[in-house]
Amino acid sequence: MEAFHGQMAMAKELGLPPVFHIRDAHDQAASILKDHMGVHGVVHCFTGNAKEADRYLELGHAISFSGIVTFKKAKDIQEAALNVPLDRILVETDSPYLAPVPKRGKRNEPSYVAHTGQFIAKLRGMAPEELAEITRANTKRVFRFPEAN
Repeated sequence: MEAFHGQMAMAKELGLPPVFHIRDAHDQAASILKDHMGVHGVVHCFTGNAKEADRYLELGHAISFSGIVTFKKAKDIQEAALNVPLDRILVETDSPYLAPVPKRGKRNEPSYVAHTGQFIAKLRGMAPEELAEITRANTKRVFRFPEAN
């Protein structure tokens, strides 16, 4: 917990968005993040429920979904993916782990992120291309990528 505080302080000092993976510690993480308001990062490989996602969103963070969201029993994560505002949603591979359905059980790779995006788009009733454009724009904004000339 001390190291997490230190990393958040460093993110603020450097003006960089932290990326953090929270697993089975959402209450503790939210408590620490409250101490570092104004630092906006990404909850990487989100594994919580909609209520937990809402807490991170209220604190200014984006939520990134990995292939876990495509798993049959991941109903809580799917509910969160359905409710995260479009301007705060990201997708990722978490390669080499957690390959999405239909690649589950295989070594994950970056190209599989399309399956995760397609799943979330279908869940939300939108075209995969639309979600891809939204998540691309969100990634550029969150990580402050310069616009291409």
